[in-house]
Amino acid sequence: MLEFETAVPTDGTTIPTLFCRPDGDGPFPGVIMHMDAPGIREELRNFARRIAGQGYAVMLPDLYWRIGRVRFDLARRDEAMSEVIFASMRTLTNSRVVADTRAVLAWARERKDVARTPKGIVGWCMSGSFTLAAAGEIAEEVGAAATLYGVAMVTDKPDSPHLLAPRIEAGLYCAFAEHDRWVTANVVPDLRAALTAAKTGFEIEDFPGTEHGFQFPERTAVYSKDAAERAWEKIFALFGRRLQGKAVAAAAQ
Repeated sequence: MLEFETAVPTDGTTIPTLFCRPDGDGPFPGVIMHMDAPGIREELRNFARRIAGQGYAVMLPDLYWRIGRVRFDLARRDEAMSEVIFASMRTLTNSRVVADTRAVLAWARERKDVARTPKGIVGWCMSGSFTLAAAGEIAEEVGAAATLYGVAMVTDKPDSPHLLAPRIEAGLYCAFAEHDRWVTANVVPDLRAALTAAKTGFEIEDFPGTEHGFQFPERTAVYSKDAAERAWEKIFALFGRRLQGKAVAAAAQ
């Protein structure tokens, strides 16, 4: 597997980004990972490697680049660290992350080993809203989008991502935990209603007995291997349907 850290140009500066892909020439269909609130760490890099191992060129941008190099040792997490994580999270907006996603997409277009076909996006936790917003704002370049226990996907603000449902062309998969204090009770039914009304291709799945963060193995208190692996299966099935076939067709032209 090829793996390296790079700097994606944007607005006169750069976004630190992990890139990894299988060995060989490709081109491989592209997938962008939107990090969760604790940010870049080895656990996310391992997720990137797992996705790349399924045949994708994966890009993991550090969305906290505007405030410097922010890293958290979650094994030592306490109330003070949580406050810093939430403060870092509040520096991000849907529009900022959509702009970052556009920059990563532009960088990918310059690489011969990344297929010039619609990309996949996957986001966890805080990035549920960012991933859904990108699917709506950059519809022509997003072929598949997956969110895991995404927050702020339905809000009363004018930039609520669910309002973009009529513009989304990607296939969607949205997984939610049964117990999640960060996702209010109206989110799933309101999101389902918006996507249904827009005739968007989607699947929303609730995982009984799970809590927020269930896909991260290092969160031992909430990790659910069965739910995590089922969600991975759904994500890879979606990417296979919406990304792999198009990449193969494009390479054959």
